[in-house]
Amino acid sequence: MDISIHTTFLPHDDPEASLAFYRDVLGFEVRGDVGGGRMRWITVGPAGQPGTSILLAPPAADPGVTDAERRTIAEMMAKGTYGWIMLATADLDATFDKVRAGGAEVVQEPTEQPYGVRDCAFRDPAGNMVRIQQVR
Repeated sequence: MDISIHTTFLPHDDPEASLAFYRDVLGFEVRGDVGGGRMRWITVGPAGQPGTSILLAPPAADPGVTDAERRTIAEMMAKGTYGWIMLATADLDATFDKVRAGGAEVVQEPTEQPYGVRDCAFRDPAGNMVRIQQVR
């Protein structure tokens, strides 16, 4: 079986702030931007990896989501417990410094984890956890 990860979803509550974080701070390419106002679906991805993308989307746009579910989603986003992603870099310290300088909320500075990886963590403008691992 030949399966790859094409696109993953992260919610946003402010498309401009999310776009600035993923494009300007992380350096991702913008591959698509549709909709308007706060109801924008923005696709970004790392340069040189056209087959892997992140869809930044309004979390409660699905017509099947109830008002109670929308409130729960908003509460989870505010706590930073709704969405997260793990990225990788060859130079964790330089990446950490760049993301911190870009104004992202630092959750964890670069740390050697007891399970054998070195990583750090930030929150994006929507509260999503962004963990970045050192790749050797």
